[in-house]
Amino acid sequence: MKVHNFSAGPSILPDFTVEKTAEAIKNFAGTGLSVMEVSHRSKEFVAVMDEAIALFKELLSIPEGYSVLFVGGGASTQFCMIPYNLMGKKAAYLNTGAWANKAQKEANLFGEVVEVASSKEAIYNYIPKGYEIPADADYFHITTNNTIYGTEIKEDMDINVPLVADMSSDIFSRPVDVSKYALIYGGAQKNLAPAGVTFVIVKDEILGKVDRQIPTMLDYRTHIKGESMFNTPPVVPVFAALQTLKWIKEQGGVAAMQKMNEEKAAVLYDEIDRNPMFKGTVVNKEDRSLMNICFIMADEYKELEKDFFEFATSKGMSGIKGHRSVGGFRASTYNALPKASVQALVDCMKEFEAMHVK
Repeated sequence: MKVHNFSAGPSILPDFTVEKTAEAIKNFAGTGLSVMEVSHRSKEFVAVMDEAIALFKELLSIPEGYSVLFVGGGASTQFCMIPYNLMGKKAAYLNTGAWANKAQKEANLFGEVVEVASSKEAIYNYIPKGYEIPADADYFHITTNNTIYGTEIKEDMDINVPLVADMSSDIFSRPVDVSKYALIYGGAQKNLAPAGVTFVIVKDEILGKVDRQIPTMLDYRTHIKGESMFNTPPVVPVFAALQTLKWIKEQGGVAAMQKMNEEKAAVLYDEIDRNPMFKGTVVNKEDRSLMNICFIMADEYKELEKDFFEFATSKGMSGIKGHRSVGGFRASTYNALPKASVQALVDCMKEFEAMHVK
């Protein structure tokens, strides 16, 4: 039986990435050594890092004046690195989910934080709109995709303060106008690579403007100067990230990813809206995520939630259980998930409907 991987992260990766990384773990670049044991200063691995950064810039059309970094610590470390490096006195945050809330909490340690809007009171089931961003904010922070609650900001904002975005779970899923952002960051374990490496795209000119001393490892300029090699990088995830970037380019680039993701999401959302047994958790359709599709049982079928989970699991659906704070189900449809897997889940939902709806 084929297993369909809907896990929210660590999540599905392209077969190409898995296969090439497995080969390199046995014999990297003809060295006779594993990529797990080769020096990160070797010419073979330096070439991997250089190519990964170059492909990152190419696929996202990153303009001059930006640096791409691969660092450790996960996106959660960025929650403090960003205010450490960018906040003079005040920062603005949009609270759209658990990770946005955690980022905001860390920023409170460094200065005044203005929460411009929040959907917390509705269990984050919509993206707030119509808020005002303080003109004197050092930056405005958003989380573009909310894995737990299934909402997504799909447009690149035009604002008058530096824009910072956590794109952990939707990077490379759609074209991004990087010029509108001061900094973009994310953990790689959703759409790029195994857990262990974090990417940062930072506009060089925004750095070096705060008065505080910054610990060496938390200063973005350290990693720019060291070309992501100030300390030993997570070599296997970086190698895997390069393979995924190659795969994206081979598929037609980020625009092709967007087209595939929109098609996959439409198949599943259409079934959620049609099937009387299920309903989506996001109140506004325009806020629905293309990466994490959340749904629950309709009220009259609530008692069948456990039965559907067990039924779907028996059909090879893996990782569809919703986050404990929401319940229900979550199908993560990242770039590497084939449309056939989405169709298999839809077929499963239809079969369960036929068993219970007369």
